[in-house]
Amino acid sequence: MNDSTTEEKYDLVLIGSGSASFAAAIRASELGKQVAMIEQGTLGGTCVNVGCVPSKTLIRAAQSKFQAEHSPFKGINQHPVSVDFSTLIQEKDALVETLRQAKYQDVLQAHENITLIRGKATFISPSEIRVGNRLLTGHSFLIATGAEAWIPPVPGLAQSGFLTSTTLFELQQLPSSMVVIGGRAIALELGQMMQRLGCRVTILQRSGRILPDEDPDLTEELTALLTGEGVDILTGVQLQNVHRDTSFQVEFIRKGKPGRIEAEQLLVATGRRPATTDLALEQAGVELNPDFSIKTDKYCRTTVPNIYAAGDVTGNPAYVYTAAYEGKLAVENAFGKKQEKDFSILPYVVFTDPQVGRIGLNEQMAGQLEIDVDVAVLPLKNVPRALAARDTRGFIKLLRKKGGDQLLGASILAPEGGELLMEVALAMQYTIPVPALAEMFHPYLTLGEAIKLAAQTFDKDVKKLSCCAA
Repeated sequence: MNDSTTEEKYDLVLIGSGSASFAAAIRASELGKQVAMIEQGTLGGTCVNVGCVPSKTLIRAAQSKFQAEHSPFKGINQHPVSVDFSTLIQEKDALVETLRQAKYQDVLQAHENITLIRGKATFISPSEIRVGNRLLTGHSFLIATGAEAWIPPVPGLAQSGFLTSTTLFELQQLPSSMVVIGGRAIALELGQMMQRLGCRVTILQRSGRILPDEDPDLTEELTALLTGEGVDILTGVQLQNVHRDTSFQVEFIRKGKPGRIEAEQLLVATGRRPATTDLALEQAGVELNPDFSIKTDKYCRTTVPNIYAAGDVTGNPAYVYTAAYEGKLAVENAFGKKQEKDFSILPYVVFTDPQVGRIGLNEQMAGQLEIDVDVAVLPLKNVPRALAARDTRGFIKLLRKKGGDQLLGASILAPEGGELLMEVALAMQYTIPVPALAEMFHPYLTLGEAIKLAAQTFDKDVKKLSCCAA
């Protein structure tokens, strides 16, 4: 150790300052542990700074504009709505700053035994991390460095100056047109958002369908709804080259034929890769999976017993709430418990409009697992709340084991459909049988009543039932 290096000892050393790290730090603090949190960038991680919070507020802004221009009520005059894009970005920035302060900076200040250390963390052994001229040793370590945008190896793309989901939120002017590479959650959310704000959007998706992990009936209906709003969706695309001069030119092959599209901006939304470079993990003996995520066991331990990992850096599932869960669980296990992580009941939402929500199995997953299922599909045109709102886009699909009473999964395509998932999650978690779900009181007119109606659809034709009929 050279003379300028200072050594500091902690019970827990965290790398990163996102959801996993904060959940871990708070739990360790509650256990009376001394904690160091290392962050080389912006406090708070992906979700609050460049992910969930900025995207969802701008998605809502775009929805507000769209609804004003497309009222389903004949008695409401539709009218064009102008967009002050730079003001929307300023509002987004203000919200991000407020939440970062309230949910991260203020939380640190409320826990005296959590020390925030600014700088780049590098392992020098399984029990030591260097940050500048500081040497940190600990009883346990947690790697929670998140993930970063993954860029496909397309000729010319790296040199083109494309946008990612991070830099898109930094634009000050709304582009007139944009190509989006990708066809999963982030690509669809941001593509629809930009189209609604007034940018002409084309989505290029490699696979044969958008959201290919979802059932074809859901993705086909969502595709029709998005294209109905003007989004151009091209699937089965093989990218060949990207070039930029005054605009972006993207060359591709589709259905055996060459194609080319030009746009003012190019957004690459092809997924994220765990941020594991430059940590010198090899110095600690921490092993990686082929996708560069950190190998962990069911207790969140890496291949080194005193080093844990949580959140996006470990691969899927990559959600802010699963990251927080893993962070807390890692601390519990590091300091005495031995509890396995469990993602068997895991809801998730794609924030398009209508939203896509799923928990458990869908039909194609059940088929792959060779599980025979009963399927109930309820189009929203059979839901009184949707009829009253003049918005019957989408459907609800429930799965149960063939001849049984327990739900195995739900797929939802509906306006605010994500709000319906937790009732299904609770039913699955606590094994509430389908008949009991169908008999529970559901207030009329609520969208939540759709779950009751969908449960009834297993055994009844809801078109032949009166309102509120059990």
